[in-house]
Amino acid sequence: MAGSINPPEEDDRAKADQAEGPPEELPPGVTEREIEDIEDRARLRTPVIYEIVRREGETEMERPIISLWWSGVAAGLSISFSLLAEAVLWLHLPKASWRPLVSGFGYSVGFLIVVLARQQLFTENTVTVVLPVVAQFTADNLRRLARMWSVVFIANMAGTFVAALFWTITPAVSPELRAAMIELSRSTMTLAWVEMLCRGIGAGFLIAGMVWLIPSAEGAQFFVITMNTYLIAIFGFTHIVAGSVEGFLLVLNGQFGFGQMLADFIAPVLLGNIIGGTALFAVISYAQVMKEM
Repeated sequence: MAGSINPPEEDDRAKADQAEGPPEELPPGVTEREIEDIEDRARLRTPVIYEIVRREGETEMERPIISLWWSGVAAGLSISFSLLAEAVLWLHLPKASWRPLVSGFGYSVGFLIVVLARQQLFTENTVTVVLPVVAQFTADNLRRLARMWSVVFIANMAGTFVAALFWTITPAVSPELRAAMIELSRSTMTLAWVEMLCRGIGAGFLIAGMVWLIPSAEGAQFFVITMNTYLIAIFGFTHIVAGSVEGFLLVLNGQFGFGQMLADFIAPVLLGNIIGGTALFAVISYAQVMKEM
């Protein structure tokens, strides 16, 4: 009896084809290339964004303390360019009602440096490293969170103090520009304690929102960072790291007491940023995906 024997690899391919079933039919008028384009352009689902941010937090909490420290110091130094850029624009713009709307763009400069350079900023960590803790509320995760927050916050403060000292005692900026920086800083520090707290909540929420938007922004990260931080500037919200540059600048120039800065600025703004980034944004973000994960 005559017959044919298929090679083993052909039998394997035949079995695989049977297992996969018939190929999926393309929608009418849509090519395979267009299907690929649709998949590429589809927005990330909320659980995917959540998982990206959560894994980012896991990775950051595993980093050595020395790495977190120097990254945090670098962020403190970099964020000082927000005040510098804002003051440059303020100094050269005419005195008009729209002046803050334009000078506010300068506030985004320091944040662009910090975020795109992937330096450690405390307010970013109010959402990234909180998500792993919310997902698995254990003593070990709480310890890692406390370690991360304390190191990065102190490092940020060290960086902003050095930056404020540099702008104060060196001729790096003109006396006119330094005066503009002090004037802008003074306007922030005159707010009442409750105002500082509430405006800190707004800033914390916007920074957390920026972190949430970046994974799906792809090539538009520049605009996402600029938009969210510009809103912080024009709304008059308070940010613990960027604002500490202003606070230290006033202290070093005899405009503000150090104890007054701790009690009337650091305490309410730090609390507000944590509430806005953690209690509001991070917890709500987890709540909307917890049944899907």
